[in-house]
Amino acid sequence: MLDNPQKASAVRAEIRSDWTVDEVEALMRLPLLELVGQASNLHRCHHSADDIQKASLLSIKTGGCPEDCAYCPQSAHHKEVDLDKEKLMNPKHVISLAKRAQQAGAERFCMGAAWRKVRDGQEFDNVLEMVRGVNDLGMEACVTLGMLQPHQAEALAEAGLKAYNHNLDTSPEFYGEIIGTRTYQDRLETLSYCRDAGLDLCCGGIIGMGESWRDRASMLQVLANFDPHPESVPINALIATKGTPLEHREKVQAFDLLRMIATARIVMPKTRVRLSAGRSDFSTAEQALCFLAGANSVFYGDVLLTAPNAGTGDDRDMFAALGSLTDA
Repeated sequence: MLDNPQKASAVRAEIRSDWTVDEVEALMRLPLLELVGQASNLHRCHHSADDIQKASLLSIKTGGCPEDCAYCPQSAHHKEVDLDKEKLMNPKHVISLAKRAQQAGAERFCMGAAWRKVRDGQEFDNVLEMVRGVNDLGMEACVTLGMLQPHQAEALAEAGLKAYNHNLDTSPEFYGEIIGTRTYQDRLETLSYCRDAGLDLCCGGIIGMGESWRDRASMLQVLANFDPHPESVPINALIATKGTPLEHREKVQAFDLLRMIATARIVMPKTRVRLSAGRSDFSTAEQALCFLAGANSVFYGDVLLTAPNAGTGDDRDMFAALGSLTDA
């Protein structure tokens, strides 16, 4: 915590939606320990240090997506990816898996369908049934289904959806290098429809796709200038999947991810910053630094849609190590 109460109050009140890219980049380029120290102090002004939300993620419809996202193994454009396509899952089965995740310690259940956009009809009705079932368990329900229309966002809200995930992925400037089948404005419109319907926004991006530090700052600047800020911001490290155009990208370094987490915390003080895809490549100590810098949510479970995640057993060991010391 900050030693000076007046300074702490001033920091707590500093919630802005007018960041410039230059300001965000300047933060990101601070000496690492200074950056982490600022982020850690600010984090403790708005959050409990030991509050780390566990969110489980399930692919409810896998593969065959018509989008051409260069990072995604579910794209139908990437013919060399070894991935079995699966139709939309049965709602009752999804709800049973949500209950199992809850029993394992998950507080939020996120469901993803590899669609370009939502179409009205039986499949969307099935998703609404899934949302109602997860909500009835007492878990936060989140979905990612591609682009929405306003009436669909309203239907999800009426079913009890807590949050809609729709990532920006990268900066407006670098976006065209990664995706050609959907515009940046398409993403912003869906997010606007969700906000108008009263849904929380879960919106972040991916690093390690070949973007510059300026691009990373630009993506955070867009997010930080939402008013209000997104309630959840996932920071993903690219998982370079064989058969995708980005299969040869080098792994993200832990300190690069740490800078993203810390900067996101400073520019969006009240947001849950989620340590997301790629964290299975980082040690417990490296992940602990991310929590110190302001990450306060993780995806919890062995699989992230189609990519590997840190195992539940490993996570239990990590959270035990991060807890209070007790005698054996």
